Amino acid sequence: EASSLTRKTQISKGVGTGGNGANIPYGSFQTLGDLWLDFDNDISFENYHRELDLEDAVVRISYTQNGVRFKREIFVSEPDQVMVVKLTADQPGKISFKGQLTRPEKFTTTASNEQLIMQGTLSDGKGGEGLQYMTRLTAVHKKGHIDYSDAGITVENADEVTLLLSASTDYLLDYPTYKGRDYKTITNANLIQSKQKSYNVLLDTHKKDYQNYYKRVSLNLTSQPDTIPTDVRLQNFKTNPSDPYLIEKLFQYGRYLLISSSRPGTLPANLQGIWTDKIQTPWNGDYHTNVNVQMNYWPAETTNLGEMHLPLFDLLASIQEPGAKTAQVHYNAKGWILHPVTNVWGYTSPGEDSSWGMHISGGAWLSTHIMEHYYFTLDKAFLEKTYPILKASAEFYIDWLIKDPETGELVSGPSSSPENTFLAPDGTRSQICMAPAHDQQVIWHLFKNYIDASTALNINDQFLTKIKAAQKELSQPKIGSDGRLMEWNEEFEEVEPGHRHISHLFALHPGYQIDVNKTPELAQAARQSLDFRIKNGGGHTGWSASWLINQYARLGDAELAKINLHKVISESLSPNLFGLHPPFQIDANFGSTAGIAEMLLQSQSDELSILPALPKDWAHGEVKGLAARGGFIVDIKWESGKLMDLKVMSKNGGICKLRYAGREMVLQTKSGMTYSPVKNGKIMDEISSSRN
Repeated sequence: EASSLTRKTQISKGVGTGGNGANIPYGSFQTLGDLWLDFDNDISFENYHRELDLEDAVVRISYTQNGVRFKREIFVSEPDQVMVVKLTADQPGKISFKGQLTRPEKFTTTASNEQLIMQGTLSDGKGGEGLQYMTRLTAVHKKGHIDYSDAGITVENADEVTLLLSASTDYLLDYPTYKGRDYKTITNANLIQSKQKSYNVLLDTHKKDYQNYYKRVSLNLTSQPDTIPTDVRLQNFKTNPSDPYLIEKLFQYGRYLLISSSRPGTLPANLQGIWTDKIQTPWNGDYHTNVNVQMNYWPAETTNLGEMHLPLFDLLASIQEPGAKTAQVHYNAKGWILHPVTNVWGYTSPGEDSSWGMHISGGAWLSTHIMEHYYFTLDKAFLEKTYPILKASAEFYIDWLIKDPETGELVSGPSSSPENTFLAPDGTRSQICMAPAHDQQVIWHLFKNYIDASTALNINDQFLTKIKAAQKELSQPKIGSDGRLMEWNEEFEEVEPGHRHISHLFALHPGYQIDVNKTPELAQAARQSLDFRIKNGGGHTGWSASWLINQYARLGDAELAKINLHKVISESLSPNLFGLHPPFQIDANFGSTAGIAEMLLQSQSDELSILPALPKDWAHGEVKGLAARGGFIVDIKWESGKLMDLKVMSKNGGICKLRYAGREMVLQTKSGMTYSPVKNGKIMDEISSSRN
């Protein structure tokens, strides 16, 4: 009866959040379009080579056709805000082609002032006009001839051509209008300014900007050269899962993707990052808040890309007003709330079906990212700016929680454990319950974050006292009669024992309410839950297997972490390394990169754990530049599975606790100093330091 009432009263009346939003008000992330180059040449080619160089974020293509060696270089420059395509040949006058701009719908192309312009207006889902966009294309050439017409660009007999493409929309992350960007002026200015620069200047500017982030971290597990095409490596891995070079590349590929899809001032990376070729993307290409968008940002801090985390906080800021409206109208509560899906238009209501749409803790989970950024940076200016978001989230959950009449504990509900189903006592299938473990753990973590934030900012008021008391009264993780961590407040039977979500293990990762050293019994119960899931087919999607990497790394189980990493590689990657759900979802990429980092360094328990989950076949290796909570940057080198060299750079000073192989060390650090507590396999009694 309660489930039936929830289905009737606690859902959205709209449609489309489930994945059909392109032509309704909810909307869908969609392709901008395509740039077509037609060389009108059917002569066979040879020696074809295509690569994406992760070191400089440049695509390079080369091939020989009719005795001529052709080359292309392609990159997108964040500083200059243009895509650059350079075409060359080893013989003069050999570059001829027609260029067109198209998209599947709602576009026109015109030629003006040596530019090909594609523009249009999307539907607002209500029969009116919505987002407006513009793409401009121009060319710089050496010799030959170029003609611009409404049909496209025609290039004849050039020695060299550089295409420049700029694009923008009128979207602004500004509730409630979300419009106002001067996209026409922006695209024109970017194109004109870039056209005045040489190709080498554009390339150099792009490389310096990109490498400023990318080169902070390096990972070396092998000295073998890169001589095997990636698609062949993936195919070989399925029969012989041993390729340390592929592990390195998958790790760095995730970092490349985050740098490329989540720069400060942009929107956060969505379910497909920024990459799509469709109008209606799977699940609208939006932000799913029951693990997916959070997983996108798991590697941001640990792999030294904290700036890429910032767009997520801009989105959170924009959600405050619509989220507060939903909290007030739907729950008569203070603060703000969102549910399992949100988008760039401020959608915060539940989904259309309570079975998945009543995920209550999405706002709390997203809010925990604020303190994750602070723990790594100790940036008080950032914390002061985002503190109101954290506080308003805590305000909602204080109003939302109620006392269990039997235990007196504070519990969340009616709610669900994301997308999972259990058998109720009367034999019916249900998702809705009181006090699902996931809610309780996430809210506990939010309250801890709020307490830590208040302490950091020297805030001590009645609301903080209320939060501290409420955290102690929360229903805590429970161990079932079978030794597993309970997912629901009662020992219900799962309908799908191998369910892809492992939401009730949030407290192990990405949370840290459960810790192998501090709460060993709960950690063992979490392990049994993980083992049970896998035994029954769990981790069968890319992002789910990626989460398992992180979970087992937190448990210190290197081999099971590695097995799930191998599962992602062998079962859930496309030939270009994009993660597959299926279909394409980028969270598996980010989750895998984060998981590899967790295997090498952890810092969630007030100490830096060195090589906490190092697999046996990663016997030799070195990682440089990983970040740890407390503002530390760490370099680690190991041989034959043993730690050889350890360097710790302290950005802010303070105490740094270290743990390796059961041994603990404490460093008293100063800002800007680098410390070497382990050298040549020896733990140093007198720790050397140097000014960074």
